[in-house]
Amino acid sequence: QVQLVESGGGLVQAGGSLRLSCAASGRTFGNYAMGWFRQAPGKEREFVAGLNLGADRPYYANSVKRRVTISKDNAKNTVNLQMNGLKPEDTAVYYCAATEDYSGSFYYTEYEYDYWGQGTQVTVSS
Repeated sequence: QVQLVESGGGLVQAGGSLRLSCAASGRTFGNYAMGWFRQAPGKEREFVAGLNLGADRPYYANSVKRRVTISKDNAKNTVNLQMNGLKPEDTAVYYCAATEDYSGSFYYTEYEYDYWGQGTQVTVSS
């Protein structure tokens, strides 16, 4: 079992930045691929960014590419999401997710992740 707790959300003006963090506890953090998803009101949960098992190949949704960076700190057992150039359409609840992995695969859909945090609200004002 892995427990995930997100933090860092808040209210920011368009063009601003936020850094979300996901603190993981439980089983060995190094055996998991990690992802960030978001869900806006009335919309389905969508993939934002992912990090493979070796944490050397981040991958992103086209909608956030070049504005978002996902990173992992094994010493602190955290996965971070740095978001720059925020837009009102980025407003959503952001979720951290994990899935046990030994192959270094990439995971884009919510159904591929086994563990989820409770989410953190990001609101971008225009």
